[in-house]
Amino acid sequence: MFKIIVYGFLLYLLYKFIFELVIPVSKATSQVKDKIREMQEQQQEQQRRQQQAGPAPVQQTQPPKDRDADYIEFEEMKP
Repeated sequence: MFKIIVYGFLLYLLYKFIFELVIPVSKATSQVKDKIREMQEQQQEQQRRQQQAGPAPVQQTQPPKDRDADYIEFEEMKP
């Protein structure tokens, strides 16, 4: 009788271990792998689009403006 109780308790612990730890961890691991694979595919697609579009056009920078041209002289007015 005691053996049956011990075996039943061990089976219960094994059941709890499998269904509360092993299965959820394996599901989470597979979800993370799927997300990583999806992100890698998106990055590869973006790289393909950039390569197909060719090099980005070079923007010409405007020469710096003369600082004196921006200065406006003013006189203080008294009331």
